[in-house]
Amino acid sequence: MFWGLSEAIDLFNEYINIFKNQDENSGQNCEGNAAGNHNINNKQLKEEINILLFGANDPRHIIKTMAKVYHHKSKGMTPILNFYLVDGCTEVVARNMVLLAIALESPEILNLRTKVHLFMDIYGNSLMRASSYHYLVIKAKALLKAVTDYEYLEKLTPMLNIDRMKYRERDGLETAFEFWLSKETNIFKIQEYWNVRLRKLMGTRYDYREGQFDWDLNMVLKERKGKQICSQEYRYWRETGIAFTFPEYEYSKQNKTLSTGLVRNGDKFIHRGYIGDIQTGPFAAFGLKTNYERMNKSVHGENDYRSTDITERNLLELFHELATQTPYKHDASQSRKYGSIRLKMGKRLTHNEFDTETIKDYNKPWIFIGGIKINFLSSDDILTLQQNVSGQWSKFFDVAFVGHNYFTFLQDNFVNVLSSQSLLILESKLLSTARKEDINNFEEKLFNYAKRNNFQNVNNYNAFNIKNLFIKFKSSFD
Repeated sequence: MFWGLSEAIDLFNEYINIFKNQDENSGQNCEGNAAGNHNINNKQLKEEINILLFGANDPRHIIKTMAKVYHHKSKGMTPILNFYLVDGCTEVVARNMVLLAIALESPEILNLRTKVHLFMDIYGNSLMRASSYHYLVIKAKALLKAVTDYEYLEKLTPMLNIDRMKYRERDGLETAFEFWLSKETNIFKIQEYWNVRLRKLMGTRYDYREGQFDWDLNMVLKERKGKQICSQEYRYWRETGIAFTFPEYEYSKQNKTLSTGLVRNGDKFIHRGYIGDIQTGPFAAFGLKTNYERMNKSVHGENDYRSTDITERNLLELFHELATQTPYKHDASQSRKYGSIRLKMGKRLTHNEFDTETIKDYNKPWIFIGGIKINFLSSDDILTLQQNVSGQWSKFFDVAFVGHNYFTFLQDNFVNVLSSQSLLILESKLLSTARKEDINNFEEKLFNYAKRNNFQNVNNYNAFNIKNLFIKFKSSFD
């Protein structure tokens, strides 16, 4: 919960490449014609591509796909991309909204690096900087108004649509945004909740937890595509819940977007504390690798750059592209080379909640990306869209991404919501600390599901792709 176990991918590009490669192998033409249309599998590219995110846990794929839209437009491919998000937890939906708000914040309000560090704070840290907390409070007020006032939502960001959410779920969004506000009664003792979870997980090993942290990273995660994660950042996250740190910052404010199960109790709130991941971390989405190869290097097992530094660089690229619709050129001198440096971590202080009287206004319209629509579905749709065999969702989705913790909800008739030429991406549990046998058994279930429902493997995984963060299948039915 709160983040996935796989890296952010451009879902439209994945869709194009799967069927484009198929055409190239069969000798068919898949280049654009004079009118700018493209053929896939000897068919013209659809005017609208419908993409389902089934329990993705965060908006990483949406952010990357939107950021790369300009690249596809430059090649004459201009379909409308409709995203549909299904999550079972209303607080996760609220969190996804604020993360999208940061990614699409107007450059007039936040400069590029400030935006990146703000996103990293709210996305991956149990405690964040005071400035990030102040932003969250103001943005919560704007989102609170947006989910209750359609005209305001349309003015703020016409790309977002919550029409399919039930009234109880919109009430849940209101509850989440109100809990994020700066009030003395809105208590979220994340450090206490984190420590309780950690003690319960470690049991008698708690006093020797640093050794367990090192084992989990060096003997497990680094063997499963987590090589970019550095020891000191991983150990610090396991101990405190703070994943992304820079030595010039102080992390002191509770990150209330990590709360779940919120229920009103008079003028206070009851919640379930912190029930998210405390073993893998938020490093996978943007921090495993970068196309700037110099930052991926390591010497004798020590990385030049942390996963934190890779995350910063990748988000700089994506947020630049969202704002300008132009390619990003990285300035290596601006990246901190902290991979092999022992950083001195400052004290974690906790400030009073009610200290946000004078805060600037963050309520300008979001960056608009043409041809994009982001639709939040009801949690009921986890089951109902699969049961609606001949209704609205019949053969509707061209791309579907299924998070690892939502595979259990996947029924065989899920195939009915996928178009005759579709891409199915199933997230594995590779980047977890589960036993190797459990990882292999889960992956086998993914393959069995695809085979049972007549999907074809995109690659010959058994031959050359043993370690899979996600597994891609294409439909083999018309």
